[in-house]
Amino acid sequence: MSLPDKIRAIVLTCDRYHVITRHMIYHYDRLWPNHPFVFHIPYQEVGGTDTKRIKYFPSPPDIKGTVLHLLAEIDDEEWIYWCVDDKYPIQLPTDKVASLISHAMRSPHIDGLLFCRCRATLSSPWFTLHPHKTKNLFGDVYLERKTWSQIWIHQILRAKVLRHLFKHLPDHIPSAKAMDDLKDEVPKLPEHRLFVTEKNYAVFGESTRKGDITQNCYESIVEAGIELPEWFQQPTGEYVTLGKL
Repeated sequence: MSLPDKIRAIVLTCDRYHVITRHMIYHYDRLWPNHPFVFHIPYQEVGGTDTKRIKYFPSPPDIKGTVLHLLAEIDDEEWIYWCVDDKYPIQLPTDKVASLISHAMRSPHIDGLLFCRCRATLSSPWFTLHPHKTKNLFGDVYLERKTWSQIWIHQILRAKVLRHLFKHLPDHIPSAKAMDDLKDEVPKLPEHRLFVTEKNYAVFGESTRKGDITQNCYESIVEAGIELPEWFQQPTGEYVTLGKL
């Protein structure tokens, strides 16, 4: 099964973090040169030049308004790739990921698929996952998620899932970090069926911690030759990754 030529990739970011977004896209292009994603990047004052793979959208200054604005013209049932700028791919077996995404997008009973199983979906399955398992045509095991755990890791979703979450978040979100707690106050609709692969198929790096750039992201950006603004010149010293292959 082949992937669609284009999948809209909804990026949560803002002007101050555009260098982090650029770095994230750099790694998708590096690891998966023929990926199908067209990154929709919001901006408040400083946009950029549109390309075949990048589209800039003037957006409200608030987090909730930004995401709902990016989703405004997208049908509820359309598949999107949800990619917060705070994560970037380090290892990605692209043939496998492509087949997982392709299968999910053709499955009417699936509304979201996460292929990076880590943290709570791995360590606390009794809390985050339903006990039953399902398999796709190729024998890959899917576990159904019953909470919003790991919703900030890059994954495919039907637009209605993300729209429901952000519509029910408060209008004022003080920081991206605050969404970790705020999301748990929004009921996840049982008819929105989200899955995670039993096995992990990706390694992501975290780009920032409480607004400061992580050591791994700093070193990766320097290695990529991307110029950093002055507010990202002091890394935290932390190496933060998600998932193990």
